[in-house]
Amino acid sequence: MFDPTAFDNMKVVIEGALYDKDISGEIVITDRNDFLNMAKMSRLFEVIFRLPNSSVEAQIKMESRLDNLAAELLPSFQAEHLAGCYVKLSFFLQHERKIDYQMAKNILLDIWGPTRVITVSVVNHPLDLQNKISTVLKVKFDRLITEDQLEDLVEMTEFMMTTLKQLSEKI
Repeated sequence: MFDPTAFDNMKVVIEGALYDKDISGEIVITDRNDFLNMAKMSRLFEVIFRLPNSSVEAQIKMESRLDNLAAELLPSFQAEHLAGCYVKLSFFLQHERKIDYQMAKNILLDIWGPTRVITVSVVNHPLDLQNKISTVLKVKFDRLITEDQLEDLVEMTEFMMTTLKQLSEKI
């Protein structure tokens, strides 16, 4: 048996919160990945989900790097402040016509706050007969998330659902 890391504990909390919502029918989980990179000694966990009857998807991605793991496992490293993981959120839209990208960005700023870094990426598929456009909105947290913020991770799922709802309604 091994002692779970901060990453493991946070992964279990976010996974439990999302699967509870999936079981209750509030969301539909469409993909889940859990990676261990042996070359870099890093972990990556991601879940993609959507609201029922909506095509807009959300992704939560948690990453822990070697320095985060070493901070926990090596007391001589004396870097307990590095024990945790990085969280990135993405929202995926597929549409046929150009949308108001500033309005989409403003939805995220209103929900996630003006201090978050919000990026918008747009890919047009000119050879696709359906003329689909893919838009990805990303929310980046410029800090390490630690076990002290476990409750914030659960609350984050509610904010993600609110974001999905507003993007689905207004875009």
